[in-house]
Amino acid sequence: MSDEVLRWAPDADGDPALLTYTFGGAAPVATLRPGQVLSTWTLDCFGGRITSVDQLVSEVADPRYLNPQTGPFWVEGAAPGDTLAVHFLSVEPRYARGVSSTVPFFGALTATPRTAMLHPALPERTWVYELDLQERLVRYAARDTDFTAALPLDPMHGTVGVAPPLGEVRSSLTPGSWGGNMDTPEMRAGATCYLGVNVEGALLSLGDGHARQGEGETCGVAVETAMDTTLVVELVKGAPTAWPRIEDDAHLMTTGSSRPLEDAFRIAHQQMVLWVAELTGMSELDSYQFVTQVALTPVANVVDTDYTVVCKVPKRFLGDLDGTRGAYGGVHARLRSRG
Repeated sequence: MSDEVLRWAPDADGDPALLTYTFGGAAPVATLRPGQVLSTWTLDCFGGRITSVDQLVSEVADPRYLNPQTGPFWVEGAAPGDTLAVHFLSVEPRYARGVSSTVPFFGALTATPRTAMLHPALPERTWVYELDLQERLVRYAARDTDFTAALPLDPMHGTVGVAPPLGEVRSSLTPGSWGGNMDTPEMRAGATCYLGVNVEGALLSLGDGHARQGEGETCGVAVETAMDTTLVVELVKGAPTAWPRIEDDAHLMTTGSSRPLEDAFRIAHQQMVLWVAELTGMSELDSYQFVTQVALTPVANVVDTDYTVVCKVPKRFLGDLDGTRGAYGGVHARLRSRG
């Protein structure tokens, strides 16, 4: 493994049109070697344009330039049929401030273009959150009353992904088999994300930092913030991964992104059944029965162009899967030690 650190920063002060807003279709900005650490930062989903409660997203943020991504990074040696392991060593807010909002015709509890209704959009509004980085708190303040609350800081990345298959170019607002805008709080420091490689070099990108987010991201906007992130990548050669997977010290996780929501659920659980069968040697039917009894199913988002569901299985139920007998030959444990 290489101990060299690649330090790369986005063009935060330049033309937003020069940033990356897709998975696929963009030239790589730098090259990463397997085992190399990347230290970088990402803009918030509004590109830093929202700075006060007096600003509205529809007035300040160009909808063509939402969810800017840092990258893509060419991963040396990555080829279709491999799996890219991305381990997050550190994910920390860059500033002591986060923002959230309601956006016209966007969110789980309003009419949307895909759920068309005659009633008008919900009122548009902006909230600004103080991030207490010392006390590890996200401070909420209601706009219409004096209610306040101190919420735990739980930084994560809403987007991480590679170029899609078939030469497709997909918006950074969309999740799919390549990863993308999955918006799962599980994508935090200490987690390893496994992504199937579809093109030479993989073309890894990430962004959409959240100081915290509830499961489902109900109104469509988390506590959005720029994020300082350190990660390390590794390649698992000749091991295809159909849908993004996540591993932390306690759980194996699979994801599915689709509409309707039950299809996202089905993908995530089907992938877990196959993964558990592979790791344990059980038949698929035995694995189906096992997963049925132990799985947790956090809903990542019900607001994006496709919804994302996560299936979680506690590793303690799977027996001795440490070291090289673990998922992908124990790559999570090896990368975790880099922390």
